[in-house]
Amino acid sequence: MISCGEPSGDLYAGALTREIKALDPSAQITGFGGDRLREAGASLVSDFSGLSVTGLLEVARTLPRTYAAYRRMIADATESRPDVFVAIDFPDFNFRLARAVRSLGVPVVYYISPQLWAWRPGRMKTMKRIADRVLVIFPFEEEIYRAAGVPVQWVGHPLLDVTAPPAPRDGFLRRHGLDPSRPVVALLPGSRRNEVRAILPGLADAARLIRQRLPGAQFMLARAPHLSDDLFAPLAGGPDAAALDVVVVSGLSDDVLAAADVALVASGTVTVQAAVHQCPMVVVYKLSPLTYRLGRPFVQVDTFAMVNLVAGERIVPELIQDDFTPDAVARHALDVLTDPAVAERVRAGLRRVRHKLGEPGASRRAAQAVLEVASRNAQSALR
Repeated sequence: MISCGEPSGDLYAGALTREIKALDPSAQITGFGGDRLREAGASLVSDFSGLSVTGLLEVARTLPRTYAAYRRMIADATESRPDVFVAIDFPDFNFRLARAVRSLGVPVVYYISPQLWAWRPGRMKTMKRIADRVLVIFPFEEEIYRAAGVPVQWVGHPLLDVTAPPAPRDGFLRRHGLDPSRPVVALLPGSRRNEVRAILPGLADAARLIRQRLPGAQFMLARAPHLSDDLFAPLAGGPDAAALDVVVVSGLSDDVLAAADVALVASGTVTVQAAVHQCPMVVVYKLSPLTYRLGRPFVQVDTFAMVNLVAGERIVPELIQDDFTPDAVARHALDVLTDPAVAERVRAGLRRVRHKLGEPGASRRAAQAVLEVASRNAQSALR
């Protein structure tokens, strides 16, 4: 049984499922997830569509549906008694679900562990109670979990397995009506509705400033396929802003990042994705003022972007909450676009991050670990 609660987790759950099936074609997999998990061969007990949000009010609105999904998963686990339960990130849901499933005698593997070392570290005690094994994706996490007495294994980052080779840059840009000889700015405003609603207007205004100061700049936006068109209205302008001439593509974030000279991105997995393609970036994020005020005291790190955390230094700029202004975004982007030394310094840092992610094969190593735990449990049940 596998549980993930957002698009990035679904991507990794799908890759994990394919590897489990390759290693053991007889394996039966059920879960809570999305299209990637389903397409990989799992039977979904519940779908997370519409449940992946950030912010206190947004989470509160999804609680009835989230609780219904939780109840369905518990009922299925009680009836089927899986040999192993795999939780993928999504801690507020998966911690409770893992605790309940483990009470049925089912071992728990936590894969893509939440960033307990950065946010609410007290949850490490909960992880120690609920997880039989934790599979971490960043090398520095292994020592943190081991020091806390949590059974841990570093498997590497599955993004290296699911990142397809990008289309050749010149051909990709020409197919979308862009000139390969002119600078390209990518916009990636996030995969959740409330993220895009909070972040895209600022990125669109930043893009307008970049065009004013660098008239040859071209813009591409990579949108998550499941998002509705109304969220992208800021691109059309309004009473106080001109329409932005931007090419919007769906489901092609790797191609967009590989083709871009700089990317304006919402903080999250996409920062690591950009690092894989060595695309310089400006990282932004904005929460509701109440959510930010309540949550900030629990954050234990002074940097937010995963790519900076992996690097151990700030190699790309971060503009969080009040620091996220169109002018600041444009200024940092123009530094990369107009100064080759700045661009190369950032790319050198991103190459170091890529090296720290380990070798491809993380999904296969995670599948082997999951099957090992499942096999041990099945053999124990036979004795």
